[in-house]
Amino acid sequence: MNKAFLVFTVLIWRATAQAPPAAVVPPEAQGYLEAHNKARADVGVAPLKWNIQLGKATSLLVRFQRDRQNCQFANLTSGKYGGNQMWATGEVVTPQTVVDNWVSEKTYYTYANNSCAPSHRCGVYTQVVWRNSAELGCALARCSKDQSTLAICFYNPPGNVIGESPY
Repeated sequence: MNKAFLVFTVLIWRATAQAPPAAVVPPEAQGYLEAHNKARADVGVAPLKWNIQLGKATSLLVRFQRDRQNCQFANLTSGKYGGNQMWATGEVVTPQTVVDNWVSEKTYYTYANNSCAPSHRCGVYTQVVWRNSAELGCALARCSKDQSTLAICFYNPPGNVIGESPY
């Protein structure tokens, strides 16, 4: 196992293992919450709450990806949280543009049979609106590579459970 990845994994574990402090929403979190909760309200799903530990974990991960992985996408499949990420270049990236990008997949999603149009993906949209996800933490990093930005959000509990509809 890569030593840097092992160190990073321990840091993520430590950031999320502590008991969450009182519900204080940092200013940078408000945009992520508002954008997510608008999409969730549109389909009748309860709003997410900001989790400071998830925010710290995503901040650690996005900085690790920027500083050690040349701003590449992270592997989000092996964690205990649901995750979405976006990489963009040549545009101003805000929490709203990040979530709008993910929610744009709604066009291809059919709730009636819980499916996605052929040749399209809907998993980041369904994670945004997943009914059982209750907590959110997000962060972004500006990368020198191509003047790009990498954004990552974690969801607890994770969504996209096979065989279940998101809402």
